[in-house]
Amino acid sequence: MDLLNFDWSQFAYQPGTVYIVIVAMMLLSAVGLPIPEELTLISVGMLAYVGQHPDVYQPPYPGAPVVNVHYAAVISLVAVIFSDTLIYTIGRVFGRRLLYHPRVHKMFPPHLMKRVEEWTHKYGTYACGIFRFTPGIRFPGHLACGMMHFPLWKFLLIDGLAALISVPTQIYLIAHFGDAVLSVLREFKIAVAIILLVVLIYFVIKKLRQRHLAKQEGLQ
Repeated sequence: MDLLNFDWSQFAYQPGTVYIVIVAMMLLSAVGLPIPEELTLISVGMLAYVGQHPDVYQPPYPGAPVVNVHYAAVISLVAVIFSDTLIYTIGRVFGRRLLYHPRVHKMFPPHLMKRVEEWTHKYGTYACGIFRFTPGIRFPGHLACGMMHFPLWKFLLIDGLAALISVPTQIYLIAHFGDAVLSVLREFKIAVAIILLVVLIYFVIKKLRQRHLAKQEGLQ
């Protein structure tokens, strides 16, 4: 597939598939998949925009179902809160011994978890909302909230409010200003390709650095 000439309309008329993918991507992102949650939200917003303009982006047949921006926003919000709560629950059930699991230890080295714990001690329950706005440490942040046995209702309240502010807003903005976004993408295809490459390199370097630090910790 040519990513630079991606045909958004081919999925804009497959709402069922898109809604399922939203849930799957949010769950995978929550457990550390190196694909930013924001990328999923922006993509969903673009598909909703395409679905709202059948005169420009021709549907495969008259009356074809489309990605509904309101359904997409609600599903994304619920998927995000569910994913965050799942990670919180894992941390609460398994506690600190989970940090000694080889996989978790490699993904989140001690220096990162130390930073997360400092934030939770400093900001208390409000750290739940801070982690929601901080890509890269959402997973260990929500894990720490569970480990420290923050009350579930407080976690749901603060994380839910933070998600309510950030998740639907991104989808609605992209769905409304989609034409401007698509114009930019068409005019700056090379720039978009470079950005995607830089993001990929960043995550590869980050992963290699985490492994290196984990090895150093093991040698000490």
